[in-house]
Amino acid sequence: MDEVRPTSVPQAHGLVPLFPPGLQAIYGECRRLYPEQANPLQVTAIVKYWLGGPDPLDYISMYRNMGCPAQDIQEHWHYVSFGLSDLYGDNRVHEFTGADGPSGFGFELTFRLKREVGETAPPTWPAELMQGLARYVFQSENTFCSGDHVSWHNPLDNSESRIQHMLLTEDPQMQPVQTPFGTVSFLQIVGVCTEELQAAQQWNGQGILELMRGVQIAGGPWLITDMRRGETIFDIDPHLQQERVDQGIETEGSNLSGVSAKCVWDDLSRPPEDEEDSRSICIGSQPRRLSDKDTEQIRETLRKGLEFNSKAALPPITSQRQSHERPQLPYILFLLCVILRSRKDSLESESSAAIVPHELVRTRQLESVHLKFNQESGTLLPLCLRGRLLHGRHFTYKSINGDTAITFVSTGVEGAFATEEHPYAAHGPWLQILLTEEFVEQMLGDLQELNNLWFNCLPVLPRLSFLFKKLKISVLPDSVFDNPLQ
Repeated sequence: MDEVRPTSVPQAHGLVPLFPPGLQAIYGECRRLYPEQANPLQVTAIVKYWLGGPDPLDYISMYRNMGCPAQDIQEHWHYVSFGLSDLYGDNRVHEFTGADGPSGFGFELTFRLKREVGETAPPTWPAELMQGLARYVFQSENTFCSGDHVSWHNPLDNSESRIQHMLLTEDPQMQPVQTPFGTVSFLQIVGVCTEELQAAQQWNGQGILELMRGVQIAGGPWLITDMRRGETIFDIDPHLQQERVDQGIETEGSNLSGVSAKCVWDDLSRPPEDEEDSRSICIGSQPRRLSDKDTEQIRETLRKGLEFNSKAALPPITSQRQSHERPQLPYILFLLCVILRSRKDSLESESSAAIVPHELVRTRQLESVHLKFNQESGTLLPLCLRGRLLHGRHFTYKSINGDTAITFVSTGVEGAFATEEHPYAAHGPWLQILLTEEFVEQMLGDLQELNNLWFNCLPVLPRLSFLFKKLKISVLPDSVFDNPLQ
């Protein structure tokens, strides 16, 4: 349970040795921006995370920002988190790795909310929103980057607002700080509508953020979230969709290299009664475990999705990570607000007997495969094909229910174990599918109706199946994935 209280940082100024250096560094940056707000209202976790509490952020400070009339920037509330970076340096939360790298996860979250007329105190709901994002980071050990999007599927303030998703960008005022425990940057949460989220997925988050900066109602230069905004940037300026977004997709493709998803795959090449066959990552079966080596390759595959200036490539299976940096997945996507389990937690909670070494080192060529996706994952297939594969890139679905992974690769991607001769290949529970440009064009035509499924509100999603040569794709209701035995 959180409480709101004013801070008492200035009073602690004379006790610098007793004041956590990481905390003081962030407070110093806040004082630079708000020298007259020495004691802002602050939401604080009553039971700290390092004492067993549920909230990873120790504090969230809330400042009143007067904006900048000369730039037509409106007055707003400015929220700043404390806890994703290393505040203490004593390993109580984050492992101390030195001052040269990132502090903790290397960033803190901020949020700018339009101040409504007559408001004398900042709303506190953004604090819980920030805690939710922080829980994801701590539990998955995946960090956020500028341009990432978060598919939230619910009004951020639990109202009837159209602002139901988020993009992330650099805070326009707060500068990165150097602490004794490493560097800390500040990533700002920006509330967006469904149509803006879709555009960010189909194209890229940075491009949509830049468009929003040019539309005052949508946030303006400082990207201030207005929960009462009823129009998207495409409603306000219809030309943006065709002249900027569609053209950007056509020329640049998408920088979304993968998603966490509800998905499974089956090898249709062998009879299902073969119990020794590890082909099946089917619903209702015990999934095989990915080795650390495979996990790192999948993560590196996704991380490299943003490297437009380098040739598309998958890191080799035999490669070893030389650093201890947390992998930064550039595509963070919340599906139905499911918080992913961390790799560490899942390994510690399951028996090592689930690991079958000979299956993890042997790559198998498959004759026919069946892919199963839930609605949201299925509607991203056109993005995968049009925005990624037609541009010589790759796209990965990583299951939120286990170690299953499905990676689509184009013929231009180096390091893939799927080839044109054997386009379907598996390495343990990781499936790769190589699609030629001709095959992609054919699939795009046949998948046209998936566009009508995006955020479908029907209580029961019809089961859809598509068959391409020896590749079967099914879009199934969420209940199939949530209830494996039904």
